[in-house]
Amino acid sequence: MNEVNNAYAYTPEQPGAGKGKPRRGRLIAGAVVGVLVLAGGVATTTWYLGDRSGTSVAPRVTDGRWAKGITPEWMSTHMGLELPKTAGSPQAAYETTSRFDTGLLTFTLTRAEAEKFLAKYPPAGKWLTPSPSLPSKAPHDFAHLGLPEPETLTTGTRYGDVCPGAPDTTDDPYATSDPQCVNLYAHAYTPTHTRIYLRAHYEPGISPLPETASPA
Repeated sequence: MNEVNNAYAYTPEQPGAGKGKPRRGRLIAGAVVGVLVLAGGVATTTWYLGDRSGTSVAPRVTDGRWAKGITPEWMSTHMGLELPKTAGSPQAAYETTSRFDTGLLTFTLTRAEAEKFLAKYPPAGKWLTPSPSLPSKAPHDFAHLGLPEPETLTTGTRYGDVCPGAPDTTDDPYATSDPQCVNLYAHAYTPTHTRIYLRAHYEPGISPLPETASPA
């Protein structure tokens, strides 16, 4: 440490010998220190903007807009799922962003009606149940409709991906159709009633919104 300090220390010279040299050395030292400080600042900024592996964190989507005029009937048709005539408290919403669009549909049914609906639209696999140990989804989607996010409902809830219009592969094992799948949550919130939550994601800008819809 003393050797480094001595290298940049000012040493008096004989009068008239090498005027300006000590000052030049101090200027060069100051420039080096400035470059190191700047480089350290850039490295620190990169660390804060990225994760510990050095990968930059993707910016959050801030251009989301909820479209007006979205009806439950339109959303059910867009998802390819039936909206039961006996559905209570139906609500729908559609958010557009530069990355993807999100369609939402929710309604309530009696427990018996819900079982018929779920039998008509079985999941692509088995029904799953949320684990209390999993982190809860931050309120955003269904919070727009004044409801909790279905991922936070760990009691009396089952979920799965429903793919309406998917081909019956029992007769055609080589079918390659890729239907639009929908996230379905069924929450038995009382002994007699179940709320259905439906969420689907779409490529941005390709979904023709109803004529009455407009960005919020």
